[in-house]
Amino acid sequence: QVQLVESGGGLVQAGGSLRLSCAASGLTFSGYTMGWFRQAPGKEREFVAATTWSGESVDYADSVKGRFTISRDNAKKTMYLQMTSLKPEDTGVYYCARRRLGVGVTPNASGYPYWGQGTQVTVSS
Repeated sequence: QVQLVESGGGLVQAGGSLRLSCAASGLTFSGYTMGWFRQAPGKEREFVAATTWSGESVDYADSVKGRFTISRDNAKKTMYLQMTSLKPEDTGVYYCARRRLGVGVTPNASGYPYWGQGTQVTVSS
């Protein structure tokens, strides 16, 4: 059974930093593309970043380029999202997600069949 659990969210002032973690459990972590999405109140879920297993392909939403960094520690079965220079518009519930084996990055939420429960990030003005 695949399980993804996010942590690290919280309340931070604009300009601050947070690091989100996504711990994975299940049969395997190796070989899977994984990503981060977020959903603000009253808005649709949007793509944030994604990375392949070995990191040969990494993608970021234009809104977070230069501020967020996605990474993963395959030995620990954990994916991270380092967020810096946070803005109020970064506020939302952040979800980690996993694709099926053997496919690359995509910004489409429909391409990720496995999801965590989300962690709240609130950036105050």
